[in-house]
Amino acid sequence: MKKIIRLIMGISFLSYLGALTVLLFFISRGFWSDMPLMEYMKLSSNFVPFKTINGYVLAISNGSMNLIIPIKNLAGNVAAFLPMGIFLPYFIRTLNRLKSFAVAMTFMILSVEIIQLVTGRGSLDIDDFILNIIGALIGFGLWKAMTARKIMKNAVNI
Repeated sequence: MKKIIRLIMGISFLSYLGALTVLLFFISRGFWSDMPLMEYMKLSSNFVPFKTINGYVLAISNGSMNLIIPIKNLAGNVAAFLPMGIFLPYFIRTLNRLKSFAVAMTFMILSVEIIQLVTGRGSLDIDDFILNIIGALIGFGLWKAMTARKIMKNAVNI
């Protein structure tokens, strides 16, 4: 049974990675393709924490934007990396500790943001980073809750 679960988790993880790769790097976001790279990088970077998030929250509260746009952006950035919090600790035992998981996710998400910027496939936005980290940490919390529940159940059955 454990082998079947591991196989299902492996297939699920590979499917998730494929979908995430397409989402992050291959879906057109309508950025300026004919612009020089340095100008593109300057215009599509945000280093001010909560600037984008506050803008979306304000747009939701005053109705100045179609509600789907901010919700899709905010929830989508959280949801995109939530599965990482489950899959990575499952497959990589050293990432079962919060500190090592957080360091790995920080490196991974910063890498994604930089690659998107340099390749012109997206922007470098500190708010995307914040939301992605929140999603990954929620997933990690769910993973820890599931494993703690399993440990408690096994302890009761002994």
